[in-house]
Amino acid sequence: MQEIEVIEKERLAFEALKDTLSELASFAEEESAESAAFVAEEYDKAAQAIHDWEFRTLLGGDYDHGSALMTVRSGAGGVDAQDWAEMLLRMYLRYAEKKGFRTSVLDETRGSEAGIKSVTVEIDGAYAYGYLRGEAGIHRLVRLSPFNANSLRQTSFASVEIMPVIESDDTAIVIRSEELRIDTYRSSGAGGQNVNKTESAVRITHLATNTVVTCQTERSQLQNREQAMKLLKSKLLQQKLEAEAEAKRKLRGEFKSAEWGNQIRSYVLHPYTLVKDHRTNTETSDTAKVLDGSLDLFIESTLRYLQSQ
Repeated sequence: MQEIEVIEKERLAFEALKDTLSELASFAEEESAESAAFVAEEYDKAAQAIHDWEFRTLLGGDYDHGSALMTVRSGAGGVDAQDWAEMLLRMYLRYAEKKGFRTSVLDETRGSEAGIKSVTVEIDGAYAYGYLRGEAGIHRLVRLSPFNANSLRQTSFASVEIMPVIESDDTAIVIRSEELRIDTYRSSGAGGQNVNKTESAVRITHLATNTVVTCQTERSQLQNREQAMKLLKSKLLQQKLEAEAEAKRKLRGEFKSAEWGNQIRSYVLHPYTLVKDHRTNTETSDTAKVLDGSLDLFIESTLRYLQSQ
């Protein structure tokens, strides 16, 4: 039903655009001042609509139409990196809110002093994975450290992992029960009267790939297990997609290892303000707007770059 709803909205929007273009063509043939003013006003709207439709062609991957799982992890930089990971999380949550996506935290490990060590969030909405898949990689922050007594400039790193959510009837990834080791333990952090007293948290290890996932945000062990299995399937699928992409890059001679020096984007808050994507050279000095979730400029340029590759 959700898929039908999305397709119906697209069909109606496309029909409306066709009608608008037909009307513009009719009015353009007239030579009155009123028709010229109308055409000029509606032309910009139609041009933007056509641009939006052209942009949709970038979202044609097998899983682009579905929801996404995002994991943010702090990297080099100590407490500053943990704080930077939390800033990134807020940025993507604000972006999701502006797009009308629903978000829910599946697993979170907070830092002892500030920020987060890692967090996994489900972002539910049409084309969520398609929009966000280009955000995967290393993000670098340069700023005056609020955790340094001398306010020295600090460089921090955090990684973002984006995975598609697999539908229950998708056979792309098949997991056998004998390939799993399932452990339960008590949840940590804030919770209700029950959540910290029972072993409701779940850790699942996929023995064949040594992939580990955890979930502890739900109240019951069964719910946490279901969420952890969803996360495991998405991780294994993402590994498969990355392996295929890596093989293609090697054939083209473009392979590059995923090291800290290979950050995809830098956010500089001192001594000047600049956000720059190192893959597309897209940049802006309005860092506050970007960190508040205005990512359309970077997401579109990245998807065009990925398509060209």
